[in-house]
Amino acid sequence: MIILIPAYEPDGKLPQLVGDLLTADPRLLVLVVDDGSGPRFGPVFDDARRAGATVIGYPTNRGKGQALKTGFGYIKRHYPGHGVVCADSDGQHTVIDILNVAAQVEAGTGNQQAGAAMVLGERAFDGDVPVRSRLGNSLTRTLYRHAAGVNLHDTQTGLRGYPATMLAWLCSVRGDRYEYELNLLLQAGHAGYRIESIGISTIYLPGNSSSHFRPLIDSARIYAPLLKFSISSLAAFGIDLLAFVLLGLLTDSLLSTVIGARLISSSANFLTNRRLVFSHGRHRPLPMAALRYFTLVIALLAANYAGIYLLASAGMPEVAAKVLTEALLFFVSFTVQRRFLTGTRTDSRTSVRASVPHAAAAPVSASFGDAVPELARGRNAA
Repeated sequence: MIILIPAYEPDGKLPQLVGDLLTADPRLLVLVVDDGSGPRFGPVFDDARRAGATVIGYPTNRGKGQALKTGFGYIKRHYPGHGVVCADSDGQHTVIDILNVAAQVEAGTGNQQAGAAMVLGERAFDGDVPVRSRLGNSLTRTLYRHAAGVNLHDTQTGLRGYPATMLAWLCSVRGDRYEYELNLLLQAGHAGYRIESIGISTIYLPGNSSSHFRPLIDSARIYAPLLKFSISSLAAFGIDLLAFVLLGLLTDSLLSTVIGARLISSSANFLTNRRLVFSHGRHRPLPMAALRYFTLVIALLAANYAGIYLLASAGMPEVAAKVLTEALLFFVSFTVQRRFLTGTRTDSRTSVRASVPHAAAAPVSASFGDAVPELARGRNAA
């Protein structure tokens, strides 16, 4: 098992973590990626080497996502067949929690029938948790639940485990900074991977002192994939409603109006999602993706027509009946569009709780900071 630690401007907690991990299990391989921290932090990385880590890196900061992908690529080339656990460098994750996630990854690797799964170290967010971290995770969790159809308690955890079979996919997912880890969650189901979780301690440094998170820029990066998905679906609803009103003025047939409006809006939604929202799904041939998508649209169309017909027959104006029916079918449509365009499975998550109880929050940072991308040649310590 490889422990991958991306590090940007770390302090003495990094070499201490390396030493503690190798003391707890000498069989571990610890890989540290220096995300362009600069010469001033060279002594910290030297201490990490002396503690037993292999250190790679590059001179310019490129973000946590790129640092993780650099580590994944290095492991894929030099340690094929090894699973990976990613941990932060600032002491936010305890050794026992890291080892528990590693054990869960190894247990899942032996279960071929269940398929590959990423394992999330899930924090409880109880006790003295910084307001920014509590609110940020709550917002991301809510948006992710509506966008992906999967209920995860902690979408921003940096403690994650991956089996060796996922390494090629991990290197292919877009994102250089904090948005990368959210992209992994959004695309896991589409790629055929399950998501499991295991309870870990919640630890925070006073005032998030080790965090390199930039609230405006990095928040925009994190929420962009979720917002694009939500806006696309809402735009499709607007197009559908407008087409419904216009077609209703041209024909007296409710069935023709509903079918025409849905054909226009679903075509626009399909093309928008394929090109802008789910660009990672373009590898699927257009005819196949379109067939799957519109097959399900037909089923939704039948439900849409039935709802409008029943409400209109009861005396409700057709436009009002349309809005109410769409509201009732919104989340069904949302899930259907995601599944039939990308292959994402809403039931892909299996929650696994560890026997280790959540610890009360002690003061350590919510996120450890942007990590780095390419290997810095000459900085390996085998």
